[in-house]
Amino acid sequence: MRLTPALFDHAAALLSELLGTTFPADSTVSRYFRLHRQLGHGDRGFIAEAVYGVLRRKRSLLARCGEQPSSRHLLLAWLGCSQGLNRRELDAVLGENDAKWLAQAKAVRLEELPPAVRLDLPDWLFEALSAEFTAEEVESLANSLAQPAPLDLRVNPLKAKREDVLERLQADRIAAQACPYSPLGIRLAGKPSLARHPLFLDGSIEVQDEGSQLLGFLVQPKRGEMVADFCAGAGGKTLLLGALMRSQGRLYAFDVVEKRLAKLKPRLARSGLSNVHPARLESENDIKIKRLAGKLDRVLVDAPCSGLGTLRRNPDLKWRQTPESVAELTAKQAAILNAASSLVRSGGRLVYATCSLLRDENEAIVSAFLGAHPDFVPLSAAEVLRKQDIVIEEDANGRLQLRPDRHGTDGFFAAVMERR
Repeated sequence: MRLTPALFDHAAALLSELLGTTFPADSTVSRYFRLHRQLGHGDRGFIAEAVYGVLRRKRSLLARCGEQPSSRHLLLAWLGCSQGLNRRELDAVLGENDAKWLAQAKAVRLEELPPAVRLDLPDWLFEALSAEFTAEEVESLANSLAQPAPLDLRVNPLKAKREDVLERLQADRIAAQACPYSPLGIRLAGKPSLARHPLFLDGSIEVQDEGSQLLGFLVQPKRGEMVADFCAGAGGKTLLLGALMRSQGRLYAFDVVEKRLAKLKPRLARSGLSNVHPARLESENDIKIKRLAGKLDRVLVDAPCSGLGTLRRNPDLKWRQTPESVAELTAKQAAILNAASSLVRSGGRLVYATCSLLRDENEAIVSAFLGAHPDFVPLSAAEVLRKQDIVIEEDANGRLQLRPDRHGTDGFFAAVMERR
């Protein structure tokens, strides 16, 4: 796409909004596009990728730009330094003194900057990751988190087969390939608009990261069982669980936010599922939970978390989260896991998961839970998946730890437990 002054100005205006708000970036971007409906799909793609690119590389770009740069200069630095656009490609948007300024920004040697700055991480997050991973692993992980995420799809097995969906996408000139781990996953080479594609409209496909799909296979629900997605949100994993159950049995989609559950309704209508029962909870101690105590075969707890495993999609999170906000989340995660575990019958399965990379939200929560609940025992995540012909390594404790640099997925943690 040719860079024009109008396109650049839109990106700079949106970036200025993002840098001046505490609201999530995705909601701010969506609002901007609603207010500028004249922008086409390609224009929106460029603008979104440009502003997200700056958020991904904000700390090193600030080091290049100096004190309090304008959103326009940050955008120029991202285009010229991170994307490598040359003077001719940028000529249409360069002001009178911009060429000299940009040459100075490009001259900054990243290897001479402190590691946290060079890797575009806040100091606290760099230190937290360095306590868990080697320096080489932190660098590999940080660099992968600073890249755009691919677009993954999940095939609805009630309506289609993966090979047929791949054939149809290729016939429509949409480059796609099977995901390496999820037997229902498809990864697209680009980011085409799918909202009006027949496969999306008829419920044959849903957008879902491959790592998120694997959580459903860890739950491994069977036909006729009673299952709960305890923190269902908009229901991506709920739909997968229902499909794996072949729409037989009873599947509860619990969440404390009505708006999130409302987003499940149109997806549910497309999916063809009839066994899903959405229900809003007042809290994790809702009376609905007490009525179902000890009755469920399988429970998934995809707990509210820092989201730091999704930085490829939500780069603003690393600048919005703090050690204090993570500490608040860990208290909530422990309470939610404790409440959800009461639903599990003897012999039933409990899966705890987050899209975080931090030990405090992951292994520490599970270890504390197992210490306080001797009636639950850990299962090998890799073994559970292997029985479904999904081959993937686990960590030293038998948990699943997905990373974008190793697996091409968002960062996910999952622990599988069984009630004795």
